[in-house]
Amino acid sequence: MTALLSIFWVVVVLGILVTIHELGHFLAARLFGMRVDAFSIGFAPNLWTKTIGQTEYRLGVVPLGGYVKIAGMVDESLDAEGLASEPQPDEFRAKPVWQRMVVISAGVVFNLILAFVVYAALAFAYPRVFTPAENVALEVAPGSTAYEMGLRSGDRIVGAGGRELEGFEDAFAPEVFAADPLTLEVQRGDERVTLTGPTDLVTRLSRAQREAEAAGEEVTLGTVFGVEPRFPAVLSDVVAGSPAEEAGLQTGDRVVALGGAPIRYWSDLTAAIGASDGAAVPVRWVRGADTLLATVTPEQAGERYVLGIALDPTSLGVEREDLGLGEAIATGANQTIATTATYFGFIGKLFAGRESVRESLGGPLVIARESKRAADRGGQAFWSFLAFLSIALAVFNILPIPALDGGHLVFLLYEAVTRREPSLAVRMRVQQVGMVLILALMAFVIVNDAVRLFG
Repeated sequence: MTALLSIFWVVVVLGILVTIHELGHFLAARLFGMRVDAFSIGFAPNLWTKTIGQTEYRLGVVPLGGYVKIAGMVDESLDAEGLASEPQPDEFRAKPVWQRMVVISAGVVFNLILAFVVYAALAFAYPRVFTPAENVALEVAPGSTAYEMGLRSGDRIVGAGGRELEGFEDAFAPEVFAADPLTLEVQRGDERVTLTGPTDLVTRLSRAQREAEAAGEEVTLGTVFGVEPRFPAVLSDVVAGSPAEEAGLQTGDRVVALGGAPIRYWSDLTAAIGASDGAAVPVRWVRGADTLLATVTPEQAGERYVLGIALDPTSLGVEREDLGLGEAIATGANQTIATTATYFGFIGKLFAGRESVRESLGGPLVIARESKRAADRGGQAFWSFLAFLSIALAVFNILPIPALDGGHLVFLLYEAVTRREPSLAVRMRVQQVGMVLILALMAFVIVNDAVRLFG
């Protein structure tokens, strides 16, 4: 069932992204009077076809892409029939260079517009929830990337990339971790320290994610980086009939000592419970202006000892902020720009050899898994993930690689500068090389996905 749901969600995600991308090419081509012979979502064999006007609309069985076949253009089909003759008025090659550049760029532009609309809509529909950065002390896992970078338990992240952070969550925004290099400003007691991350940060995080997944641990950017918030030991729930209830603990109490050990944070409390080995221990807590004392006997649950209590995350002063329409639009624009810059920076590091292609790139199988995970977390997570992928698709397509939109733009820029169109033979040969490269890349990422997920 999990595999079927993953397939379903990746088809939904890729279907939306590809449709928007190809719709950009289609509408721009029609705007300039170009004939569109085919509009396909997915690749052959076709599940459905219908001809409306001069265009045949297709739905292919392979959901890994799509295409718009514009008359008079050398495209992914490598169909050169009729291109040796004089161009017809409604063909791509008969139009001015600037119009052709608009048509080629329109798919990328539409993907960016989709991301902007989604980010702005989410910012307007959902309140911004954040924890003031100065309130959050960290637990840093020894041996983690964060620890190697210099972070230590008790630090508070108050700045990133030279700017102050309002919320602790802002430290884990994609553009922060994509900075080259990652820089974090932390408050350590009375001292403010600037720490610099490793050059292969994405590779390290990808490796840590795989290890966490293999161990069945929860995966978030913070946990794979190696940090978690230090929450005060304030209780949000006390289970009926539990040792905690029998000792007299209630919701809202703050535990300050257990078994003789002082308790400042939730991690101190869980460590003290584990150290008790199930023996009766004194517990002291604060309720309002009163300090109370009792004896509690932790009970065993599997390999752990528990009291029957739950953490209150709001104890760190979580704040909610509703954005107006104008603020939401500005947030959507800023997030789109920042995420686009993030992707370009990551690709630059890949080409420079500072990140591992094998560790860092994900293909259809990884997208399928992450699509389902995002859908399981709810609408906000799903649409955020889709917007993130929409920008990834835009950035990938604009790269100057033959057969991609960026490759076509290179030819058009050459024609605009030299006033001379490259020969058909050259364009066909370069397009063929590009298709081979893309197919090889696709094969690599699929095999790499399989090894990472199952191997």
